[in-house]
Amino acid sequence: MVNVLLVDDTKVGRDCIAGYLRGSDRYCLVNAFDRASQAEPFCEKNYVDLILMDCYTAEQEDGIAAAASIKAHMPNIRIIIVTGLTSYELLSRAKEAGADGFWHKEFSEEELISVMDCVMSGGTVYPDKPPAVKIGNILSTEIKPMQLEVLKLIVKGYSNASIAAELHISVDAVKWYIKELYQKTGYSNRVELAVDVISKRFVVPGLN
Repeated sequence: MVNVLLVDDTKVGRDCIAGYLRGSDRYCLVNAFDRASQAEPFCEKNYVDLILMDCYTAEQEDGIAAAASIKAHMPNIRIIIVTGLTSYELLSRAKEAGADGFWHKEFSEEELISVMDCVMSGGTVYPDKPPAVKIGNILSTEIKPMQLEVLKLIVKGYSNASIAAELHISVDAVKWYIKELYQKTGYSNRVELAVDVISKRFVVPGLN
């Protein structure tokens, strides 16, 4: 049996995945926590083969950062990042952290078990891109790279001048990218745009 540690900040999420594991004859849930910082101390004292780590846990703890630390100290433990977030940067951060797989919670039980099987066989599993979500009148996949960079800073509350300085472009260029975002999404101001983006978990303050 493969010993699995689950880290998820919602009881519904923990119960759902625990139900998946109880129905498996290959995986045994050894414990479940709601905070990323609880995982490494547990692994130091207990035998764990695989961690299912939410990327954003209780107390605003960063699961991907916790995964990187665990991989640095206990590289034999396999880690799959599980998330309901659609943020476009999470895939690259998970790879940089050394995580062995990535799974979106909205997918099926069969897909999760398949990802776990692959990872425990020595493979790595990552989707090509996060799920597309509706941002105003468009899908998130229609937002271009520089528009994404501007959008990320809008969500952080940056002014046009601060965005220009951060991205090393002119204020006029910032205004143009914002105008394009308004035209695409149908929003007329940055507050409405930011609220929608955050509510869809496409950009998450503190994780991007």
